[in-house]
Parts: sequence; C-alpha cells; structure tokens
Amino acid sequence: MKKPHNLQLLIKPASSSCNIRCTYCFYYDICSIREEENYGIMTDNVLETLIRKSFAYADSQVSIVFQGGEPTLAGLNFFEKYINLVQKYNKNKLSVNHGIQTNGMTLNQEWAEFFKKHSFLVGVSIDGTKESHNTFRIDTKGDGTFDQVWASIKLLQKYQVDFNILTVINSATAVRAKEIYNFYKENDLRYQQYIPCLNPLENPNFNYPFTLTNDLYAKFLCELFDVWYRDVIRGNLIYVSNFENYLAMLLGIPPGTCGMTGHCTPHMVVEADGSFYPCDFYVLDEYKIGNIMEDDYAKIEQRLHSTKLLEESKPIAEPCKNCKYFKICRGGCRRHREPLIVDGSVNLNRFCKAYKQFFNYALPRLKYLGSKIL
Repeated sequence: MKKPHNLQLLIKPASSSCNIRCTYCFYYDICSIREEENYGIMTDNVLETLIRKSFAYADSQVSIVFQGGEPTLAGLNFFEKYINLVQKYNKNKLSVNHGIQTNGMTLNQEWAEFFKKHSFLVGVSIDGTKESHNTFRIDTKGDGTFDQVWASIKLLQKYQVDFNILTVINSATAVRAKEIYNFYKENDLRYQQYIPCLNPLENPNFNYPFTLTNDLYAKFLCELFDVWYRDVIRGNLIYVSNFENYLAMLLGIPPGTCGMTGHCTPHMVVEADGSFYPCDFYVLDEYKIGNIMEDDYAKIEQRLHSTKLLEESKPIAEPCKNCKYFKICRGGCRRHREPLIVDGSVNLNRFCKAYKQFFNYALPRLKYLGSKIL
C-alpha cells in the first residue's frame, strides 16, 4: 500500500530579515556563519513553484507554517498571493493547515482579519511581563518591544484569531515562572509554550547575559509545574506544551515536540531562495538538502531521510543508558548536546542536571495525572 505523503513545511519568506534585535536570537547567529546571511524576500516565482510542487506531491494533508526572521516582513500581499496559489494548485482538495510565528510588531487590523478569514494558527513570541520581555526582546534602537507586542495580542483576541504564546526561558524569565504563568492566565492566554534559550552554536558554553543555567532552568520548570499542576487538579486547564508532552509520553503517546524524541526527526525548512534544510536550528550550508527550483520532492525527501544530521543525533551518552529518567528524557534535543563529542565521548545534554532535578520533583505528580486519565 502506498504511504501517504503528508507535507509539513516551515517556510522563511523573509529569510533572516527582522524588525527587532533580540539579544539571544539563535537564527541571527546561524545566519552569520553561513555563506549567505540573508536571501531577502521570497520571489513570486519561488513561491509559486513551491506551492505547485507541494500540492502535486502531497496526497493527504499539507501543513505550512511561516517563520523567520520575521515572516510578516514579506508583506500582507505576499500572504494573499500564497492563499490564492494554494487554492489554485490544491486540485485534490487536500486538508491544509496554515500557521505563522511572529514577533507581533507589524500586526494590525488587516493582518488580524486575514488570519481569521483563512484560519491561521498564530504563534506570538512574548517573554512574560513587560519587565522580563524588555530585557532581551529589544528593537534596533535598543528599546523594549513589549507594548507593541501586547497591543497585537489584544488585537488577535478582539478578532478571535486562534493563537498561542511562545516564551523563551532565559536568565530574565527563568526567575519569574509563577509571575509569568499567572500573568498569562489572568489575560486568558491559555495556550503556552516555553523553550530554553540557546547559546550561539559556535560558543555553546560561554556565559552570556541571557544564558540559561541548569540551576535557573530547574527552578523555572519546578515553579511552573507547581502552578500548572494546581490548576489542573482544580479543573482549570491551561495548556503548557512542555508538561502536556511529558504526560503524553507517560501514556505511550509520541511527543509532539521533536526535541523530546531522543533523536532528530526530519523536517522540511524552506529558506526564501527555495533551499531546503532538515532542521530550523541547522539552516547551514553543510546541511542543505536541495532547492525547489532545481529538485523534485522525491529527491529532496530522499536526501532528508539520509542527512547526516539525523545519524549524528542517534548516539547515546554513557550516563544516559543507566539513568532512571532516560525513558522520558531520551537525551533531549541534539542542539542542546553541542558539541556532540567531548574528549572522544558522546556529550550529555547541557540541561541534564536541570532535567534530573525537575523529574525528581515532578514525575510522581505527572504519573498521578496519567493514572487519572487512564
């Protein structure tokens, strides 16, 4: 029986272009160490070729998420062309999911109406309260961006756009877990995702002002879990993807986050020039697997599943093999194990200590919740 081709694309229509300058931006770092830092705005030709080939190849479902840089810099007209092309080439009436991850700086009524009309799931990047957000999420003048982002969130709520919150756990947010969670809850932001801050790829162990240490990460996870668990027990369900994924894993359900699988899973990340890469953290020349202007999907997918990125992520560090938490930790995201080899041995996740503290603290209660679901 033919295996269905479900396409999941992460498209960067404005490449690395951005209208703010977050101190900890991992993509700014990635782009600075590749041959071409910025491919500019995706051309109409690349966009149409990408959509045409995508719907010619897919035969089940297509999920497309736009990211950056800041994807809205491609302009609303670009996204309207995208919708028209999907309608033109989706001849088999496949199910299509649209999404976008934005810093919220350019959103206005027209954007909100567009997202609502076309059922976009919008992810908004915000780092908690005004104080914590403005520490590192600053504009090109060095000023905080909270007020504009908050206005955009209120706009999305007004137009009833489906959206969630993405918060980076860094030195400023890690000490405010309870405060941030309650701030979101009080403002009806019930779908939350928290991701650990990344150090630059070429200097993973340096202590930057934004660096997330193991002690800070453990403190954040434990405090966040306490307030989330209290709400769950009381029947006030707030979706925190980190904990929802751990709960799913305890129930035998695969995690929805790549970094929790224990090894890299193939993704299709598309830069503005049509080039494909297997992971958003590794949009580097050495990991390029093709270009939609030159290659067909069969060739790109073949390269995707044989890329060295996947194989490099599979070795397990010796201490992990006997760790009582390995079945739920699985070694974590490959990006958090850079450099992969240290003194001839497979490296541990940089947050190993934090995860051990968290699981020791929270796992009994996670298991209790799992037993209630079963």
